Amino acid sequence: MSNEALSSGDYIKHHLQNWTFGQHPDGHWGFAHTAAEAKEMGFMAIHVDTMLWSIVLGVLFLYLFRKVARRAESGVPGGLQNFVEWIVEFIDNSVRGSFTAKNELVAPLALTVFVWIFLMNFMDLIPVDWLPSLAGVIGESVFGVDAHHVYFKVVPSTDPNATFGMAFSVFFLVLFYSVKIKGIGGFTGELTLQPFQSKNPVIQAMFVPVNFLLEFVSLIAKPISLALRLFGNMYAGEMIFILIALMFSASFTLGMFGGLLQLGWAIFHILIVTLQAFIFMTLTIVYLDMAHSEH
Repeated sequence: MSNEALSSGDYIKHHLQNWTFGQHPDGHWGFAHTAAEAKEMGFMAIHVDTMLWSIVLGVLFLYLFRKVARRAESGVPGGLQNFVEWIVEFIDNSVRGSFTAKNELVAPLALTVFVWIFLMNFMDLIPVDWLPSLAGVIGESVFGVDAHHVYFKVVPSTDPNATFGMAFSVFFLVLFYSVKIKGIGGFTGELTLQPFQSKNPVIQAMFVPVNFLLEFVSLIAKPISLALRLFGNMYAGEMIFILIALMFSASFTLGMFGGLLQLGWAIFHILIVTLQAFIFMTLTIVYLDMAHSEH
């Protein structure tokens, strides 16, 4: 894409717009060429770039770990095997330290959550113009679409659709195991009979709606906090990279300064990328442990 043809505001909006496929107001299905068209498509529209990179990175994760598992040997491990074994051991220790029940799903789920989110977050360290510019060239030369109308976000975790999708998946597992372990009566009791309790049946009945309100808000806050924490941190990080990228087109001096800022922020952002994946994984383990614990 040509930065000279875009104002700073247009440049920022272009990088924050997803490649969207959905139904247009006239009824036909297709890709949105403007942000307004994407908005008109409504809830059923699909962010193709988010889906594409999520699937590609998920397949990459499965391929690398399966490759190591098939070639694993008891002798001195190679570099990749050693790295994978270190990750698996790290996840195993995290699960053992936070999950007190017994469930063979939790450790593989924690491993998947951590590595998959880390890979999605890591895409934020790729210079912001590289892949969108390549997509613009392909769209213009192959499909005849104006490069300014080709949108291509490469960090799935900056899309709330992706973060909420993962958070709700964890939330559904929490509900499933809460009912499976405690039964419908036990789960209902947790929502209505605490934190306020009384031996007097009348007073206890009066506490039920208050308890339910408090516990229901606490329950719903789990997936919302999971999703918004990951989305907010990664979105803010991407925005800073975009703002720094604007400095490269200002002047040579600002461009040099922007290069130093980009390097410094990228080094610091490695911590954010890893930390957000770790937090999401840890909270997943903790929430599932709470679902297995009876009060």
